[in-house]
Amino acid sequence: MSSEDLFRENAQLRECLARLVRVDEQGLLLDRTVFYPQGGGQAGDAGEFLLPDGAVLKIADTRKGAQAGEILHLPAAGQEALLALLSPGQALTARIDWARRHAHMRFHTATHLLCALVPHPVDGCSITAQYARLDFHMSEPLDKELLTAGLACLIAEAHPVRHRWISDAELDANPGLVRSMSVQPPRGTGQVRLLEIEGVDLQPCGGTHVANTAEIGALIVTKIEKKSAKTRRVVLGFAEPSEA
Repeated sequence: MSSEDLFRENAQLRECLARLVRVDEQGLLLDRTVFYPQGGGQAGDAGEFLLPDGAVLKIADTRKGAQAGEILHLPAAGQEALLALLSPGQALTARIDWARRHAHMRFHTATHLLCALVPHPVDGCSITAQYARLDFHMSEPLDKELLTAGLACLIAEAHPVRHRWISDAELDANPGLVRSMSVQPPRGTGQVRLLEIEGVDLQPCGGTHVANTAEIGALIVTKIEKKSAKTRRVVLGFAEPSEA
């Protein structure tokens, strides 16, 4: 059974009411969830499940299941006694670690801005609560200060960020929308999610993002590395320490 992925339409949701569908060694499956599963370079969400009796189950990570549409919540270690009391059909409140998620959203949106500043295919991506990195397929050198200034300008311009859906056929007719060489747009449902930063960037993306570039806040390019003759790695960090 697949989970209704509430975060896909509204990344600002911090919690939801849900029912437990399955609990086993693979993780906990809910009928609906606000937890984003690791994918597309973005780390999975952590958080907690609030049970009707007041008990709290800590969730350490979220991953995709073996079956299409399954979202598995991985409990933190040392909660075996509480897990043994759970049963299918049980109601609960699923609540994400918002500081961690919001850091993911800010960094993920910033990587789209970086794609607009560096017009080369992306050959690798990692988005965590502490940093984000993009690997660009290119041989030309990049300037750390210029990129930091360019990001600051796009952030300050407060561009709206929104998503829309197109069909697989529409994406096939516009292959230039795909910037990533390493991660292909999620398919299988007949439609593909496009992330648009108004006037700046448009590409397929299933991740979570802020609603406006101003929400990203101050960040800097912390490092630029030459990983190979055809790869330049750009690492982003927040100008202020992250709470996550």
